[in-house]
Amino acid sequence: MSNFLTPPAFKPEQTGPEADARYRKLRWQVFLGIFIGYAGFYIVRKNFSMAIPALAPFGFDKGELSIVLSMNAIAYGFSKFIMASISDRSDARKFLPLGLVCAAVSMLFMIAPVQWLGAEHKSAAIALMCVLNFLVGWFNGMGWPPCGRVMTHWFSIKERGTWMSFWNCAHNVGGALVGPMAAYGATWFGSWFYGANAKYYFLIGTYAFPAAVAILIAIIAWCLIRDTPQSCGLPSIEKWSGNYAKNYKENDEKSISSKEIFKTVLSNKFLWFIAMANVFVYMIRYGCLDWAPTILTERGIDIKSAGWAYFAYEFAAIPGTIFCGWLSDHVFHGRRALPTILFMALVAVAIFIYWQNLDNLYVVIGCLIAIGFLIYGPVMLIGVQALDLAPKNAAGTAAGLTGFMGYVLGTALLANVVIGYVAENAGWSWTFALLIIACLMAILFMGLTYREEQYLVGGKKRK
Repeated sequence: MSNFLTPPAFKPEQTGPEADARYRKLRWQVFLGIFIGYAGFYIVRKNFSMAIPALAPFGFDKGELSIVLSMNAIAYGFSKFIMASISDRSDARKFLPLGLVCAAVSMLFMIAPVQWLGAEHKSAAIALMCVLNFLVGWFNGMGWPPCGRVMTHWFSIKERGTWMSFWNCAHNVGGALVGPMAAYGATWFGSWFYGANAKYYFLIGTYAFPAAVAILIAIIAWCLIRDTPQSCGLPSIEKWSGNYAKNYKENDEKSISSKEIFKTVLSNKFLWFIAMANVFVYMIRYGCLDWAPTILTERGIDIKSAGWAYFAYEFAAIPGTIFCGWLSDHVFHGRRALPTILFMALVAVAIFIYWQNLDNLYVVIGCLIAIGFLIYGPVMLIGVQALDLAPKNAAGTAAGLTGFMGYVLGTALLANVVIGYVAENAGWSWTFALLIIACLMAILFMGLTYREEQYLVGGKKRK
């Protein structure tokens, strides 16, 4: 591991009222840091989805663009798992901003294959798009693991569901900004770079403007984030709060080798159950999100309206995620499977209504809002389960396993490639049928964890 990323050493522990006040202040500070930082990743994450309709006039079709789209998810899935093992042994304060800057630079260069190659050199343009979107996805994979590390070290198991439900809204804030930034960034700055050549304006709004904002956010995140309480001269969160997870050990505070991390994670069958559920949750999440602009523009809706529909989908997730997290902590007493199953059943209903009313813009937008409200709660709870199932020194990798399955199988293969080709060759009706089946499969795999969720409420308070 690079010395640059090595976690800071533990400082002598402070106690007393001043230390308590400092602990509370730093918890809010690091939470704000990972919230803003993670939102920044989503500003330079799925931008290619917004670019797809604008690329059609250049001679690119949905099938080949779906391959480019899938590169992001494949890279993200592998990175979230592989880079998580590095993150578990790295300083979160440096790891997160580093990934965000690299993602922003990779996104900026997405301009090159369109402006300098174009459809005249289609094969080369598609290949370069694939490479760059792969890099965007890979560096984005450096966002979740350090946030998970911060969560496990600064927030106890008894409060983690609620705090994570608020933090999880960061990607909705960032994702919701992609549509408006694409539309207004092109309007505000497109003519600066391309004069009267308006067909290229979308490159500024979709790629350059978000990249510049993301780099600024990376600097802010570095200023706010701290790695662990012990690195700030404070006790562990378990010692400070008195809340100990059932599987907590003091050795969990120490870094372990990658081999030990992977052995711990891969041998846990319940992590595999939630990882499989995540495959189908992510198929729905991105199957609806990535293709919404295309569906709407094919029905005569202008790209600005499609961008606001994209915004509505993401923005609706904020209250939905918070509500789902609150339910899991306060109604289901820390159990995650039941609220996930309930929300996924309601997602299936919303998808069916969406399917049956594709020509009614208001119903479609209403269904996108409903799906956005409902789907991100399960996304968040699966991440919470992964953190709770694993020891603190392997928590990022545990979440990385669920992310790997969700993005590589659920997003890249199913949501991007399968849905792209099915939509192209069989029509949208078949894609909606597949999404409903995915809801049922997610419910099935979450059901397998229901009887084992007592570990979430098994911890005892220790003095």
